[in-house]
Amino acid sequence: VISPDRTDADRTIDQRREPEKLLEFYGVRPGMRVLDMSSGRGYNTELLARAVGPKGRIYAQHSPKLASGPVKAAFDERLKVPAMANVTSVVRDFEDAAPPEARDLDLVTFNFNYHDMPWLGTDRARMNRAVFEALKRGGVYIIADHSGRPGTGVTESKSLHRIEESVVHREVQAAGFRLVASADFLRNPADPRDVPVSKNPVRTDGFVLKFVKP
Repeated sequence: VISPDRTDADRTIDQRREPEKLLEFYGVRPGMRVLDMSSGRGYNTELLARAVGPKGRIYAQHSPKLASGPVKAAFDERLKVPAMANVTSVVRDFEDAAPPEARDLDLVTFNFNYHDMPWLGTDRARMNRAVFEALKRGGVYIIADHSGRPGTGVTESKSLHRIEESVVHREVQAAGFRLVASADFLRNPADPRDVPVSKNPVRTDGFVLKFVKP
């Protein structure tokens, strides 16, 4: 996180993402093989790439539905950073996010985009099962997202970009995972959770969940 060659833009994101705590919660270590789902502009991807080091490997997944325009251009530019030399960029559907060579993975991360799966029409049961199959036994699946109010389910996933936490619990455990921990460092009880994340006047309440493949 303190690497001097990180950008000012990433350091601004650090202020709301708590990257030191997030990386610690991941349990990421040098040499790991990791799938970063919905990599976007690559903020999380680069942090992972630095953490696993030159002997590790990051697979950065982008959905064909989202891999275009400014987001793709920003990620492609980030790939020029020396720390990204251990990153393989892949364009694949969420239901089959891991390329064939990405098996027996140590870690899969999915940050702040699980909520988009309902309105994108993603088969979430198939997606979570594919993640389960790509991980080694004891492998970790991390999901961080913007918290929705109790009872809202996935109904505000497009309008507010939020999802009810219990939905994620239920869907991921149905794929065979075991929930082993949740983190509070992105929580904000002051967030009423009734406005879009992009227009929220306060820090958005977030949850971070750790699942393990038994």
